[in-house]
Amino acid sequence: MSATHEPREDESEATNRPPTRRTQAKAARRAELLSAAAHQMAERGFAGVRLEDIGRAVGVSGPAMYRHFSSKTELLDEMLIDISQRLHDGGSEVADRGGSPSETLVALIGFHIDVLVTRPDLITVQDRDLPSMTPAANHRVRLLQRRYVERWVDVLLAVTDETGLTLGREEARVRVHAMFGLLNSSPRLPAFDQHGLRRLLTAMALAALRCEVLDQA
Repeated sequence: MSATHEPREDESEATNRPPTRRTQAKAARRAELLSAAAHQMAERGFAGVRLEDIGRAVGVSGPAMYRHFSSKTELLDEMLIDISQRLHDGGSEVADRGGSPSETLVALIGFHIDVLVTRPDLITVQDRDLPSMTPAANHRVRLLQRRYVERWVDVLLAVTDETGLTLGREEARVRVHAMFGLLNSSPRLPAFDQHGLRRLLTAMALAALRCEVLDQA
């Protein structure tokens, strides 16, 4: 009979131990680097940015950058997997919150717009630089994106079912993709009042998903 491994007391303590100041500082610096990278890549594209440029923006020397990321591609992979996971998880939380299908659809639109207006650089990089990722990370991002889209499709179909309307899944998916194309272009729009922008984008998203029940939204 094989012995069952019981974690040693020091192993359990290490797992439950709160992060040290050094660990917290390293995580904060890594987040700064990801934010700086998103901003620079949104402006100049993945190919137009060097690790040294990103480090300089937050006071990290070129050689020190390699203590955080082994390459610019690794940084891009982490950045885009993170935003894709945030969209997927946030969309699922909204969809599972309850309420009528119409209410859920409007809440999903609001959630997506919140991400757009608070993280426009990441949305720009995601739309443009996906091919520059490693194949494994690219596959992960595309899988998360497909799952995110399908949650929207499920909700849109439920909205049409509420009123007895007929909408095929393929057409619903096309409408959702068209709406994302419209919303995700917002970082390139002229400057506009943020409250007014949210209201305008919501109206345009509903128009892109147009079906009779949404006339009242």
